[in-house]
Amino acid sequence: MSFRITRYLPLAFAVVFGGGIATAVEFQYKSDDIAIAPARADEPLRESFSLDAAVDYVEKGTTAWQNARQCISCHTNGAYNQFRPALSPMLGTPPKRHWKFLKQELTESKTLDRETALEGLRPTQAAVLAHGMAEWDYHVEGKLRDETRDALRIMLSLQREDGSWGNDDCWPPLESSNYHGATVAALALATAPDFVSVASAEERVGIEKLRRYLREETPPHDYARLLLLWVSSRMEGLVDPAQRETLIAMALKHQQDDGGWSIRSFSAPESWGDGGRAERLRREADFENPPSDGHQTGLVLLVLREAGLPSSHPALQRGVTWLKANQRVSGRWWTESLNTDKYHYITYSGTLYPLAALYACDAL
Repeated sequence: MSFRITRYLPLAFAVVFGGGIATAVEFQYKSDDIAIAPARADEPLRESFSLDAAVDYVEKGTTAWQNARQCISCHTNGAYNQFRPALSPMLGTPPKRHWKFLKQELTESKTLDRETALEGLRPTQAAVLAHGMAEWDYHVEGKLRDETRDALRIMLSLQREDGSWGNDDCWPPLESSNYHGATVAALALATAPDFVSVASAEERVGIEKLRRYLREETPPHDYARLLLLWVSSRMEGLVDPAQRETLIAMALKHQQDDGGWSIRSFSAPESWGDGGRAERLRREADFENPPSDGHQTGLVLLVLREAGLPSSHPALQRGVTWLKANQRVSGRWWTESLNTDKYHYITYSGTLYPLAALYACDAL
């Protein structure tokens, strides 16, 4: 996604066979001297876990995307800025060029007229930008910067009347519902240091409207319920103690026999966005028994830790064991895209989330 509407530029070539099209790609990420091989389900596992290999993939992936695309995407550099600052105590502060890029995107967003800013997924995009900047301020700067304040105010100005943020409904999981956009906005507001104290009266009305939306709106699937649990750990008053325990139990119930979690078990195919991916998903060979994946295993572990489960909890320990046993030789964890058979960009969040989860579980 992009403020400049810079979408996925062609890096692929198509091979036609058997009446269908199988798409192969030369690289998953490519820019200057960075060339990352395609993500594949059959990529071999590493003999042992490597923090260095995972970090190398994460850093190079976001840099290549940023250089080649000149935009923020939910699945790559958007996720990087939402999660990488929290890893600073272990990995050091993220390179300042990424903060400069966020500032550049913020400047670009200020040039948009309101009608354009409300198109498609742009409102949720504004939330992703604000959340990334809020994480930088919380974990790196230690205070709210003017740029982050501006990003939050722009985000709030794009709020829908019902309290949510507009989003596309066709690219699950990150660009498939207004509910998802609302959870990203809530994370941004809850993370930004002292923003509420400087918010205007109108902005505070928007914040309360968001709280009401998340309290009253029914999440479209268990993936969204997991996000509600996450947000409720940072923003008070969204769920009561009984609801919180129900959400925790839901997340634990999805754990698979091998100790991991599968994103595909968290929603019926018809419930992702507008349901347009349902037929494709139901054709998958392992539809009835989807494998555990890096994206969901990392996300669930991270959310459960923020919800207060100790790192010693048996379910979390089993999840950590799965992560350490299922890293691929490239440093990635495999997660198959819910959308296409091309780039499988979800392997990026499917690697960054495990890193954040392992750190949160005191396993690094």
